[in-house]
Amino acid sequence: MSASIWVLVEQWRGQVSEITYEVLALGRELADGLGVPLQAVLLGHNAKALADSLGKANSVLYADHPALVEPTPEACTIALAQLLGERQPEALLIPLTNVTLGIGSLVSAAVGVPVINFCKQVSVVSGGLQAQCVLYGGKIEAVVKAKQKPALFGIWPGARTPDQGRATSAPQVETVGVAFPRDPCVRLKRYVEPEAGDVDVTKQNVLVSVGRGIQSRDNLELAEELAETLGGAVCGSRPVIDQGWLPLTRQIGKSGLTVKPKLYLAAGISGAPEHVEGIKGADLIVAINSDPRAPIFDVAHYGVVGDALDVLPALTEAVRARKG
Repeated sequence: MSASIWVLVEQWRGQVSEITYEVLALGRELADGLGVPLQAVLLGHNAKALADSLGKANSVLYADHPALVEPTPEACTIALAQLLGERQPEALLIPLTNVTLGIGSLVSAAVGVPVINFCKQVSVVSGGLQAQCVLYGGKIEAVVKAKQKPALFGIWPGARTPDQGRATSAPQVETVGVAFPRDPCVRLKRYVEPEAGDVDVTKQNVLVSVGRGIQSRDNLELAEELAETLGGAVCGSRPVIDQGWLPLTRQIGKSGLTVKPKLYLAAGISGAPEHVEGIKGADLIVAINSDPRAPIFDVAHYGVVGDALDVLPALTEAVRARKG
């Protein structure tokens, strides 16, 4: 039995994902608060060198197996269930992205303990772990205390900054064995890169992003006029792309692109965690929404409560007047 906090390392195509460092920073706080070590759990094949960047942890548990060459949820679950059963840590923190989203629920079923998902914060309270979770696209927040060990937590991006979880020193690495009684049902055979779009929104300094609040494709023109006036480009949330109003190369969020512009103007976007994941690196976020309780206002630096169809043309005229 090992009293420690574990962080699952998300690695994708030979690189450690940024969210891993965010979760390591949170894990470091929890481990220190409980007075236990922090261990990173790295699953892969011929991937031991990735452990060098995980120095925020006291040590790394590295499981090497050909079945783990790609981080499929099934393969990761088989390995994690074995390690959890053998070592019994205090808690396992699992990043929540497209790569790792399903792992927590599968591990929960495999080891027979609940998983607390969609956590934006985990704290040490009265000697135990307590999570603050977001539900229904951020419209409800719940406080949940873990009552079983090992406690499983799914951590939303943005819990900490990646820089807080980085370290210059390399940690000690312990290679651990895992067995696969059968081949995983799902294997990744190849990657299909999307076609390049007309505009690379990840390189724009100014983005005018639209959501369901613009109501129809015809109203995109309002956002395009403002973006042109500001010297930027138009992008959107998933509902807009699903409607076919903008191409997939303009989608921002967990299932789209991550952007870090100097200005991100969100018009008619509610601010679900999936979208916020893609914009947290923006220097300045300005939100326009008719609902004063919209979650987007929780992350925006400035907000306007109003109809995007009224505010967008007013902003365009104001910018034009200012530019002369």
